Amino acid sequence: MDGSGWTPRDHAELVAGWRLWLELSSGVHPGPDWDGTPAAAVARLRDLVGLCDAIQAEYVAASGDPHGAILAMLRSVVFLASSSIENWWDDDLDFWSGGARPLDAERLTLLHADLAAFSERLAVFRAALAEGGGWRGIEPAFPSA
Repeated sequence: MDGSGWTPRDHAELVAGWRLWLELSSGVHPGPDWDGTPAAAVARLRDLVGLCDAIQAEYVAASGDPHGAILAMLRSVVFLASSSIENWWDDDLDFWSGGARPLDAERLTLLHADLAAFSERLAVFRAALAEGGGWRGIEPAFPSA
């Protein structure tokens, strides 16, 4: 599901869509305090999965009929994030010694490409949420680029 054509069915779905849009607007790339490890690079994705779970739980509790398209969007974001997390969460561990190994140029390029591709996918959801929720033209404080 890419979220195209999303229109909130009720107030609960509108609120869930707004919260998801805000979370997706904060971006996924590591900030200036990044320690250089792949695990820290995908920490925001792990946070995003937890936030999506919380938004889904609140939506289901608040909605009289929790079968809106927002559930499919939330689940899609979690699915997409999970693959990147799985790829990178323990990438910096040296299997034989159990210690961390530095991120070389090739792996850094791959990590950046993975996060950039994930950001592009999130932009599709953000656009659909903004269009359907009536927030088009509102720029987030932290663009997800």
